[in-house]
Amino acid sequence: MSDNKSVVKPTYRYEVDNLNQSSWKINKRGGSLIHDPLLNKGTGFSEQEREELGLLGLVPPKVVSIDDQVKRIQENFNRLPGPFEKYIFLEALHDRNETLYFKVLIDNLEELTPIVYTPTVGKACEHYGHIYRRARGMYFSTRNRGHFREMMNNWAQDEIDIIVVTDGSRILGLGDLGCNGMGISIGKLALYVSCAGIYPSKTLPAVLDVGTNNEELLVDPLYLGVNHRRLTGDDYYEMVDEFVTAALDKWPDALIQFEDFTNDHAFPLLEKYRHKIVCFNDDIQGTGSVALAGVLSGLRITGEKLIDQRIVFLGAGSAAIGIANMIAAGMVEEGYTVEKARERFWFIDTKGLVTNNRGDKLADHKIPFARDEEYVKALVDVVKKVKPTILMGLSGQPGSFSKEVIEELNRHVDKPLIFALSNPTSKAECTAEQAYTWTDGNGIFSSGSPFDPVNYKGKLLSPGQGNNMYIFPGVGLGASVCKSTEVTDSMFYIAAKTLAEMVTDESLDCGNLYPKLSNIREISLKIAVAVCQVAYSEGLARLEKPENLEDFVENSMFSPYYIPYSK
Repeated sequence: MSDNKSVVKPTYRYEVDNLNQSSWKINKRGGSLIHDPLLNKGTGFSEQEREELGLLGLVPPKVVSIDDQVKRIQENFNRLPGPFEKYIFLEALHDRNETLYFKVLIDNLEELTPIVYTPTVGKACEHYGHIYRRARGMYFSTRNRGHFREMMNNWAQDEIDIIVVTDGSRILGLGDLGCNGMGISIGKLALYVSCAGIYPSKTLPAVLDVGTNNEELLVDPLYLGVNHRRLTGDDYYEMVDEFVTAALDKWPDALIQFEDFTNDHAFPLLEKYRHKIVCFNDDIQGTGSVALAGVLSGLRITGEKLIDQRIVFLGAGSAAIGIANMIAAGMVEEGYTVEKARERFWFIDTKGLVTNNRGDKLADHKIPFARDEEYVKALVDVVKKVKPTILMGLSGQPGSFSKEVIEELNRHVDKPLIFALSNPTSKAECTAEQAYTWTDGNGIFSSGSPFDPVNYKGKLLSPGQGNNMYIFPGVGLGASVCKSTEVTDSMFYIAAKTLAEMVTDESLDCGNLYPKLSNIREISLKIAVAVCQVAYSEGLARLEKPENLEDFVENSMFSPYYIPYSK
């Protein structure tokens, strides 16, 4: 470990976890207590707490266990007609009782993840100003420039582990949603808590409101963001820099996750900050890691090597490049150079195959993957030419993996891997049923949003969802717990390998390339431990290594139960 790093002794991070402590002293009483979602227990306050904390008469007389509270929530949840209404219901719970919210979420993760995150969160973001109920997170707008640091003093928590920040410019596959992107930051942090046990009080959802170019939002009287077009150039980067500088001055140990920034900003921001602060871009690195895990799992089915794959990408944005870089890192592990690995990739953007001779100026992030060969425009023609073993969709163009394309893919490969990764579900390049039908059941399908199992010729095929929630919570937990000074690509690579190794043969037999979501906390724990090991091996961890790292990480994870309070 480098001499210039201050070493931190390992200790339980939160005093309330000390099993010898009988109660947690708080400084709120009465109405202020039951209106604080981090402390509120609703009908779960004990008789003693009601007397000591000024709650008598403010809640119904019966003391209700958290398990019975969950039953009430589930009963009301099941009455609601659709996902959007259920999202609003759960966010209302989130805003009044966080412990109960996360108890419900953790106990029903497979059912509720599509509600609190993709695909339903996309619709929630589109209508954010119309369904707004209560403030959550922090908004840093162009009107407040020069004051971000003092604004951060308005946040009630003195310790923050994870900040998820977006500028709302590329929300899922829905484009520029401006200030409405706050829904994404909130959703990501809900997954950090439920999947990896980051403490709710140690999270901060944030939006950099630099404006919006979305015409519908600019004329919408219920839109809650600043009403002007987006900042550009130096003004934009100076505003981001003010936020980063202020956040780390206020919370020096916080990890910053950049979320849903457009390509023209995502890559420069990552390169600017990745070696200076603890940060990562989930769209680039997290997506790359989860896709690599899916590919590695798929190759267990086909019995092939990674270096033998030919991979065609429809889409050449941040997610696609992140995936390619991560797969290239895997090929390097198998003996290729980076340059040789890149020869196994073909990218198609809105203008066609990315080549050096097609006559337009390529974006910087595309240049390493541009090919010295004949320009081809249509996807189907590229598939005919390349005969890929893997087809990656990150275009946001629904139906772009047409029957003609999939049948051509299947004509040359016994078991093609088909990744329709665009979110939400409505943007997927093809459906699971289409992939299975058009390949006569030979295709191995994975998507970015969930699809129902498909019964094809008597065999039930359960498509895996390449959801970033398999990766980023564990990576964030690991980097935070060991107090790493950086989040490196090698951490995302080991996260992908760890995830792929946890896929069972039973899952692979039904076409699922990912483990069961019900095991996500175990998955996040394993990834966090692996990330810590990388941090120690690379000399990045500031925490003195605990004697039993896995026990230490596990004991640092939040679990939703009511802690006794005293005044």
